[in-house]
Amino acid sequence: MAWDEKLNDVIKRAELVNKKLSSSGLSSQELQKYSKEFGTLEPMVKKIKQYQELVSNMNNAKQMLNDSDQEMAEMAKQEFETAKQELPVIEQELKIMMLPKDEADERNVIVEIRAGAGGDEAGLFAGEILRMYQRYAEIKGWKAEVIECNETDLGGYNFVSLEISGNNVYGTMKYESGGHRVQRIPETESGGRIHTSAATVAVLPEAEDVDINIDPSDLRIDTYRASGAGGQHVNTTDSAVRITHTPTGIVSQCQSGRSQHKNKDQAMKMLKTLLYDAKRQEAEKEMSDTRKSQVGSGDRSQRIKTYNFPERRVTDHRIGLTLYKLDKILNGEIDEMLEAIITHKQLEQLAQYGE
Repeated sequence: MAWDEKLNDVIKRAELVNKKLSSSGLSSQELQKYSKEFGTLEPMVKKIKQYQELVSNMNNAKQMLNDSDQEMAEMAKQEFETAKQELPVIEQELKIMMLPKDEADERNVIVEIRAGAGGDEAGLFAGEILRMYQRYAEIKGWKAEVIECNETDLGGYNFVSLEISGNNVYGTMKYESGGHRVQRIPETESGGRIHTSAATVAVLPEAEDVDINIDPSDLRIDTYRASGAGGQHVNTTDSAVRITHTPTGIVSQCQSGRSQHKNKDQAMKMLKTLLYDAKRQEAEKEMSDTRKSQVGSGDRSQRIKTYNFPERRVTDHRIGLTLYKLDKILNGEIDEMLEAIITHKQLEQLAQYGE
């Protein structure tokens, strides 16, 4: 399909959806569906009209380049050159806006953070990553809540899962999945040597009830007594819940709350998310085959980012981006890095679709 036809099809679809929204008799589900679609199409239509106006201006200016009035010809030349420079930029923006959308982008996420290689330092680093995402959620106006955690004696985490709710959370954070490496001198290091440790991150789009249909007979639910690092936060009742999905062997658990009922709800939410993630990975061949391959083993060599404390820098190895803003990034100011990798992935998609 020709480029101009694609653009006109978007405009026609937007007009049709807007007409449906104005009609009576829509169910709440239909209203939600069309409102969401129109919300996606409206900024595209604005950009298309901007593009078409620029093309029209450039064509008009081109016709006036040989005008007998020298002043008019000079003005036309300037307008033509300006439009010629702006056109490819807007066209690129349009192509990115028209890329196939991941239906999960708008969803909330569950972020799993695990300490990898590096012992106690890895656990402390996992805690810093947790706080970085909590602070980022606060900056974005999102809600962040720890679902489950396994603390270390030094105040770090062997494992922690965080639910983040808000607008377009998965679309913003999905490329954080992978190995994160830290290089620094531990406080316990008397010789001043730089140590390397790692943590892994998995960003999972949260499942909705319509995504996963679970047969209750496929579940094994166990309750047990919650425990914490160094004997802290130990409950005297069996409030912790572990749910096993027997057909797949996928396990989720929660012990963060004192209520068994709340822990069960959280564990079920996590189980649905894990099953939904497995379903997406199976359906989308470009994604990793398993959650384990997505996040890696936690070894130092399997990394997407390095946080170097002596040099106060953070490097994203996938795109070769280095920012000397370690303190700000660990304080949640990660938009610049997230936007850079998103743009890189979008350009890769454009190349894949032959644009």
